[in-house]
Amino acid sequence: MPHFLHTPAVLLAKVFTQVLLPILVMFGCGWLLDRRARLDLGTLVKLNIYVFVPAFMFVHVVSSDLAGEKAARVVGCTVAVIASMFVLAALVGRLMGYDRPHTRALQLAAMFYNSGNYGIPLMALAFPGAGPVLQVFIVLTQNVASFTIGLALAASTHHSGWRAFLPALRQISLWAVAAALLVRWLHLPVQNVRWLWVPLEYFSNALVAVALVTLGVQLSQTRVAQNFSRLGWALGLRLLVAPLLAVALVPLFGFRGEDATIMIVSASFPTAVNTALLAHEFNADSQFAAAAVFYSTLASMLTVTALIAFLHGA
Repeated sequence: MPHFLHTPAVLLAKVFTQVLLPILVMFGCGWLLDRRARLDLGTLVKLNIYVFVPAFMFVHVVSSDLAGEKAARVVGCTVAVIASMFVLAALVGRLMGYDRPHTRALQLAAMFYNSGNYGIPLMALAFPGAGPVLQVFIVLTQNVASFTIGLALAASTHHSGWRAFLPALRQISLWAVAAALLVRWLHLPVQNVRWLWVPLEYFSNALVAVALVTLGVQLSQTRVAQNFSRLGWALGLRLLVAPLLAVALVPLFGFRGEDATIMIVSASFPTAVNTALLAHEFNADSQFAAAAVFYSTLASMLTVTALIAFLHGA
């Protein structure tokens, strides 16, 4: 474990300067650029959904060397967290009397967390051995779930029943995952096909920057001020309730020691950028989704830092 984890105050500074500050700088670049030259948000969203996210998922699934049995447990635990948050957010929506679009936005904000452009660098910093390895399959699960279940939730504000799942079949990301799993199963040397693999790697590496710049543009073009009662529920579910649920779930999936800590910390990450992209694409209260991403990322500077310090000292 890195030495800085022994001092909570130093840990706070490390997490902020090495993880949060770069993310905020990229938010800021998109926000400032849009203020100076109004950008086409719809085009940026489509570039993320149809180019950079599929490439990222394909490259990382093909390249991962995590054993199948352990990978399955990571996927199962992540799905359990997502499902639990779906139910809890739905209960909160009913309790508070929210309409369908508001409840769907709350569910998206609570269920899907920023396991990629936030989670991967944080895991590399705090758990340089097993952290990034497990995180790849958390990212995979989160992305597949967000572009199936999440997409259906976003689309359900306008469609009901089985029609809400139709847009998922048009998502390149799902076909990218299926292709990557087929490549692994057949042991195809796709990395040797340079004309294909090199562009995919470039697209994959560009995802973090492009997604965060896109979010900055979206924040520039949307009203971040929200009903703070509803936003408070979203932040509480995402940053506080989810890691508590993970504490209960990780033993059920056989995680112990550092692996259990990694799974718990991962569940505490802020709302995923993909939720804002999907909400914009399907007109599902995108202003609330963007605000949830923005404020949960800021608040996580304290909550995630405190959680890591607590788990390390426990």
